Amino acid sequence: MINFIWMGLIIIGIVVGAINGNMKEINEATFEGAKIGVTICFGLISVLVFWLGLMKIAEESGLLALFAKLLRPVVRFLFPDVPKDSPALGYILSNISANLFGLGNAATPMGLKAMTELQKINPHPDRASSAMITFLALNTSGLTLIPTTIIAIRLNYESANAVEIVGTTLFATCCGTLVAILLDKWYRRKYRSSF
Repeated sequence: MINFIWMGLIIIGIVVGAINGNMKEINEATFEGAKIGVTICFGLISVLVFWLGLMKIAEESGLLALFAKLLRPVVRFLFPDVPKDSPALGYILSNISANLFGLGNAATPMGLKAMTELQKINPHPDRASSAMITFLALNTSGLTLIPTTIIAIRLNYESANAVEIVGTTLFATCCGTLVAILLDKWYRRKYRSSF
């Protein structure tokens, strides 16, 4: 659906520009936007490769396994209805770990796999289970320790202090995650029978 919305906006913009005689400006903006997009992508690639490399080193050294072990009680508290041996828990832990380090692009495939596994144990396949709702709430709030993607964009635009946003990002995402968890727990208690 979103593709149709974007396509509609682009077509409307081009038609209105043509009617008003602004095709030259539209062409310039199109090429400038493409140039900026490529520049941003290259900047993001370098930072993401760096952090993904560090994540791979952490995985090989056993640090991620230790981190997942530390998070396991929290995940069990948040997802009490997911069986202990479900592969969904591993994907959820991987997704949370990637989001903590600001690697949203790396977290997405793990999040999709987690949802697939949660759907397999969903007693009502025609609607989202409470575990799926909890996971979506956590993923949307996105607790982040190091916002690597934002830092990469700020570095790309030659920010004087690209990492100054770490504190405010941590505060904002902690608040968002806390509210998401509290609302999720409240809704689970209030509407437990309907999930």
